[in-house]
Amino acid sequence: MKSRTRSWLVVLLAVLLLAGMGVITTGCNMSSDSEASDGDAEPAGDKDAEGEDDGEDGEDGEDEDKEEAVPVEVVNLATGQIESILRYSTNLEAENHVEVHAQAARQVVKLLVEEGDRVSRNQVLVRLMDDEQRNNLAMVRSELAKANREYERSQRLFKEKLISEQQFNDATYEIDQLKIRVENAQRELGYTEVRAPIAGTITSRLVKLGDQITVGQHLFDIVDFESIVARVYVPEKHLPDLHKGLYARVSSPSLGDRTYKGHVQRIAPVVDPRSGTVKLTVGLGGQPGLRPGMYVDVDLVTASHDDVVLVPKQAVVYDNDRMFVFTLEEKDEERRVRRVLLEAVLTDKDNIEPLEGLNAGDPIIIAGQTGLKDGTLVELPAPPEEAVAEAGETVEGEPEAAEAGETAEDPAEEPQDEAMLASKTDERASR
Repeated sequence: MKSRTRSWLVVLLAVLLLAGMGVITTGCNMSSDSEASDGDAEPAGDKDAEGEDDGEDGEDGEDEDKEEAVPVEVVNLATGQIESILRYSTNLEAENHVEVHAQAARQVVKLLVEEGDRVSRNQVLVRLMDDEQRNNLAMVRSELAKANREYERSQRLFKEKLISEQQFNDATYEIDQLKIRVENAQRELGYTEVRAPIAGTITSRLVKLGDQITVGQHLFDIVDFESIVARVYVPEKHLPDLHKGLYARVSSPSLGDRTYKGHVQRIAPVVDPRSGTVKLTVGLGGQPGLRPGMYVDVDLVTASHDDVVLVPKQAVVYDNDRMFVFTLEEKDEERRVRRVLLEAVLTDKDNIEPLEGLNAGDPIIIAGQTGLKDGTLVELPAPPEEAVAEAGETVEGEPEAAEAGETAEDPAEEPQDEAMLASKTDERASR
């Protein structure tokens, strides 16, 4: 019995060994098959990658051969007015400006004007105490009246030859001296009334009621606002462009955008040897808002042209002290630039009048022209409507691209699932 049992155990062990070896063999075959399939798939992927790389290299080569357009901005030339201007800065002055001083030492008894008042010539500004001067004048006039009566009596007696010629001459001399004294007394009395020497405006009052003033004391300042001028000093090289009556514009930072008209009244006949300049006096008159001492800018308009082509200065490119602009030319659906020499006739702060070569309506480059050469390919920015439309298309296309990406990923996952299912089925069958 024991021998039979052992023999059955040996047979059972042998069967189990054979079954295990079969499973191992099947697993090895399956792994080798999967490796072989993977090995076969990898070259195909490599080939596709290589093909894509070759395609990209070809596209890069085409891109390198294709000329890239430079983005620029364009404006069409317009016509208008342009002026040649000489600009200077100065302070306004009043040519008629006087200081009023006292001519007698007296006390102020009446003040008749105030700062800002407009006065006429010889108008009384202030009165001083005048009692003493009036008394002196009355005494001298009384003496003169008495001397006149004595002179008439002496004249009758002289005709009758009752007095000598010497006595008659003394009477005449007495009359003349008294007349002089009357004039002096009148003048002294006149000094007690301070009068305006010119017509104008009281700009400063330096005396108060009751003040005891002295001879020569400064009492008032009077300015004639009708005589306001601007004095500027122009380099002598501009003398050929200057003449009497030349139009000028005056502006001030304190007055905003307001401008005033003026004309050159005088041109100095000499040149200052130290500065090399000529003094010009620009008359402005009594225009409202202008005040002596105000800081202003004076524009001397030496030339003016109407209805001419105007080139914006922002379009100018400088090359060896010469000015150029780039015009836009379209041919065969391409936009290229042409460099044009710019010779100026007149220049102001914003524009240049060209001598020739440019016409109204010509498109010129005003932005992006730095570094351009003659014949460079350029492109213009898309209009706002087109830019908005392109942006909308881009936003709408993004979800579609995302869905396409998700769809493309699904086929890649399906073969992997099928391979795994097949391998599991084979394993179960072998068992």
